[in-house]
Amino acid sequence: QVQLVESGGGSVQAGGSLKLSCTVSTAIFSDHFMAWFRQAPGKEREGVAGMRTGGLKYYGDFVEGRFTVSEDNAKTTLFLQIDNLKLEDTGMYYCAARRSRSSKWDASTTYDYWGQGTQVTVSS
Repeated sequence: QVQLVESGGGSVQAGGSLKLSCTVSTAIFSDHFMAWFRQAPGKEREGVAGMRTGGLKYYGDFVEGRFTVSEDNAKTTLFLQIDNLKLEDTGMYYCAARRSRSSKWDASTTYDYWGQGTQVTVSS
């Protein structure tokens, strides 16, 4: 059973930074696409960033260069660096993994595994 555990969320002021982590219980990076999603209250879940080991990285249109997805050398942890946080970045951030090679990396229904989420709250 694959488990994804997110951490690193918190309350920060606008303009600050956070680095989220997603630790995976099983070595799946080699054959899974990994991604970060977020969901704000009353809004749909949206793709933030995604990547496959050795492949391209993908970002949501709203990212504006403020988000960076990466993995550690051991291929057990996925990271999401968020800089210059804005109020609209507030929400629950989820880590997800899938085997599918669907062209739409940000289609949440194509993902097989999800973490429980970590809350990011940005204040002015």
